[in-house]
Amino acid sequence: MIGFKDDKLMSLATAAVLILLSWLFKYLDYRIFSDILMILSAAVSGYKIIKSAIMSLKFKVVSINLLVSIAAIGAIIIGEYWEAAAVTFLFSFGGFLESYTLRKTRDALKYLVDMSPKIAHVIKEGKIVDVPAENVMVGDVVAVKTGEKVPVDGKVIKGDASINQATITGESMPVDVGIGSLVYSGTINENGYIEVETEKAGEDTTFSKILYLVEEAQGEKAPTQKFIERFSKYYTPAIIIASIITFVIKRDLMMALTFLVIACPGALVISTPVSIVSAIGNAARHGVIIKGGEYLESLGKVDIVAFDKTGTLTEGKPIVVDIKSFEIESEELLKIAKSLELKSEHPIAKAIVSYACDEETYEVDKFEVIAGQGIKGTINGKVYYAGNRKLMEKSSVKVDDVLNFIEDEQSKGRTPIIVAENDNVIGILSISDKIKSTSVEAVKRLKKTGIKKNVILTGDNENAARFVKEELGADEYYAELLPDEKLKKLKMLKTEGSVAMVGDGINDAPSLAYADIGISMGLSGTDVANDVSNIILADDNLNKLAFAVDLSKAAIKNMKQNIYFSVFVVFALLLGVIYGEVFLASGMFIHEASVFVVTLNAMRLLNYKGRV
Repeated sequence: MIGFKDDKLMSLATAAVLILLSWLFKYLDYRIFSDILMILSAAVSGYKIIKSAIMSLKFKVVSINLLVSIAAIGAIIIGEYWEAAAVTFLFSFGGFLESYTLRKTRDALKYLVDMSPKIAHVIKEGKIVDVPAENVMVGDVVAVKTGEKVPVDGKVIKGDASINQATITGESMPVDVGIGSLVYSGTINENGYIEVETEKAGEDTTFSKILYLVEEAQGEKAPTQKFIERFSKYYTPAIIIASIITFVIKRDLMMALTFLVIACPGALVISTPVSIVSAIGNAARHGVIIKGGEYLESLGKVDIVAFDKTGTLTEGKPIVVDIKSFEIESEELLKIAKSLELKSEHPIAKAIVSYACDEETYEVDKFEVIAGQGIKGTINGKVYYAGNRKLMEKSSVKVDDVLNFIEDEQSKGRTPIIVAENDNVIGILSISDKIKSTSVEAVKRLKKTGIKKNVILTGDNENAARFVKEELGADEYYAELLPDEKLKKLKMLKTEGSVAMVGDGINDAPSLAYADIGISMGLSGTDVANDVSNIILADDNLNKLAFAVDLSKAAIKNMKQNIYFSVFVVFALLLGVIYGEVFLASGMFIHEASVFVVTLNAMRLLNYKGRV
């Protein structure tokens, strides 16, 4: 949170208060006090602008700061104090928003550092010794208990567990691991006990690389050079020289100052900010938080949208999507499944219990969790199982008759939980991550805005990715991607055009930071994803993305209209001054009128409804 100790915010607030007081005194007909307050406001918000302009000149750089400084000083000299205050305040406000965005980015990196595992339980000579995670050596064996973070990248050499890999792959479905399985630093052991032989530790782990990739991606992402900054490089010295020439030829100091002040592009300076503020305000009302004008403009130039799958296109949590019963009523199957899963803490167990919330339960005896496989228990003297094929094969349960159904469910990206009584299968509960209701429509609407390609980048398996791609009508998909692999695919896509990345997890952070535009899900998104992104969909509604793209295109068009109009007015006025047809009073009236016209044009964006 930003407090009033922030000097930039403090100076902006002070300048705004001075402007308001100046208007009040002007209304009360205390002109002298009004003018003094306007000058003070210009000084408060313009001090750092002038300081920056002087520093730039030392390095022979004609910056936008010099343009604004000349505008403010010239306006004060000829008594146009409101012009000076308005130009300096608007420019300072833009600089404040930029620095705020950079601060939020640093907060995201700090959050990632805080999330990294701190302690590792290293097994030495049969004893467990706690050491800092960064001190673990390759080859060390690390114990990981239920609820703990895996502190290294390595291979499981003992035990079974269900690992939540959301920080690495972004997938909500836990992965069952056993001897020979690979596990990654920063993932969480939700159920079971494993011993891991370290293959990578400290800065070499996958989680540490996510940190590095975020920093690197942000470093590569240079800010877009604004049109006005490029324009000022030539415009500012040209106006200064022209003003001097006017004085030399006409020998009229007032004419030269009039030329200088009228040339100060008041309408041009605000032409972009007012359009941006109007569009960003409209977007915010529609649940789209855009963190700055640069991102608003860049969004309208996007060619490709890349989506993370879990939590972005899908709900992000396992749910029961289908039930198949064999020689038993569905209600009875749910009752048995709920009774077995009620004592388990596994996310899939919770999904089944939630789905069967209205069903009664049986008393379960001899309850047993088989890590990585499922559960076992006795109900009314009969042995029941609920789990995967591995558990059924281990328990001599016959699955041949239902094998085709199981494989068909897996081809859809679903996880079939087999329920068996003694050695016979009595039913199958299909678990999946449901596609969001807005996702299909969102992809269609994005294509209508002119997006050339929609791509899915996911850490989930091939079957799940293919199924979602086909359901949504997306153009391409890439599955089983780790964060660095997702980033490589994004770099490949950037060779084809401007790319927006939409994601919600920590594993998406490098891609969100590297993309031309990073877009995160406000409700389901992690703090890291929301901080490194440029745009946040506050209510997780992907349909709002198409509106934002359309609004961005409208805003770009609006900004161009304002810029062309402002430049035309300035040059028309300058010609009028040179030929003696425009004087200070009439010139300033037209000048202020152009500011009014630019503002009105920009305000049309506040009520823009969109075309898709």
